[in-house]
Amino acid sequence: MVSLTALLPRLSKARGAAALLGPAFVAAIAYVDPGNVATNTQAGAEYGYLLVWVVVAANLMACVVQYLSAKLGLVTGQSLPEAVGERLGKGSRIAFWLQAEVVAMATDLAEVLGGAIALNLLFGLPVLLGGVITGVISTVLLAVQNRSGQRRFEYVITALLLVIVVGFLAGLFVAPPSGAETLNGLVPRFGDLNSVVLAAGILGATVMPHAVYLHSALARDRHGKQSPEQLPDMLRTTRTDVGAAMILAGAVNLGMLLLAAAALGGRDGVDSIEGVYGALNGTLGGGIGLLFALGLLAAGFASTSVGCYAGSVVMQGLLRTRIRLIVRRTITLIPALVFLAAGADPTKSLVISQVVLSFGLPFALIPLVWFTSRRSVMGDSVNRRPTTVIAWLVTAVIVALNIALIVLTLTGAA
Repeated sequence: MVSLTALLPRLSKARGAAALLGPAFVAAIAYVDPGNVATNTQAGAEYGYLLVWVVVAANLMACVVQYLSAKLGLVTGQSLPEAVGERLGKGSRIAFWLQAEVVAMATDLAEVLGGAIALNLLFGLPVLLGGVITGVISTVLLAVQNRSGQRRFEYVITALLLVIVVGFLAGLFVAPPSGAETLNGLVPRFGDLNSVVLAAGILGATVMPHAVYLHSALARDRHGKQSPEQLPDMLRTTRTDVGAAMILAGAVNLGMLLLAAAALGGRDGVDSIEGVYGALNGTLGGGIGLLFALGLLAAGFASTSVGCYAGSVVMQGLLRTRIRLIVRRTITLIPALVFLAAGADPTKSLVISQVVLSFGLPFALIPLVWFTSRRSVMGDSVNRRPTTVIAWLVTAVIVALNIALIVLTLTGAA
């Protein structure tokens, strides 16, 4: 039996390690944003358990990508945009920033739209007004980070993440999925062309450029550049942080697909978030519908603020200048509000945003894997050969599926 005297140092060490967790939970918000809600629920409603394996695979890939991003920040003391910008000339840096800025605008479109839809479902607010409110609240959340520091921001975002977990998973207790069908869904396969499109959409909504850029800065800003003596312990803690955050985000994504498969299969009108909300209300009751809408609202608020935070990291790293919060917020918010004011169809707007994000992914993933695989950049913390092989395979799969999504969308097959 372990004595209290022997146990106390272990508890103290565990508390110390737990205090280092947090950056990955902020990055994980990108994995449970409104784009994920749309793709996962549509996949479950249309194809049942068929694409369970895609959700699982996408989150395993995300673990690899997010760990490498955090590792880059800890080892080099640079964010990914800073590392890219340092190696490009002025013209190339500006061109790289422009594509990243377009991606940031597309990210904001999806996330502001999610908050606006949630406010419309909960309070009947016009979508444009809901978009403005979402933008204002996300700015307030970012002000917490600016004034109170990253740790306080992590607390706020993690609290919203817990609301998202409850909101999106509560329905599983009312309509539990089939265990046998879930296991069967782990077998990789597709149904028809549209199931391939949905698989690409799930992957595109899971691994997102801004989360890749941001995590390197989150880890660096929270812990600083690590000395060679500190690095092994910090990297182990970072693996735990990433693993825990991705398991939670993966559970939410899988839960959304399973809920749709169990409760919404074969129903009409569930190809939009509003349709899913209405179907849940009608099938599982108003309480589950309310929790779903609250989860969507939390996802919209949190993901919009995290996306804007990522935009400031990209701008600072590539343009080498700090931009005031209100200016940074306005740059990406205005295009989203213009879409809403023009009466754009919410579902089509989400599709457009995912296609734009697909264009931006190679620009984030390829430099990340290249940097972390170079001894000249990472020193003794360079990726081992198996890690490099896995990372390039993950990158190839993600890029290929996103190219497929772009082609199928532009040719009208999607």
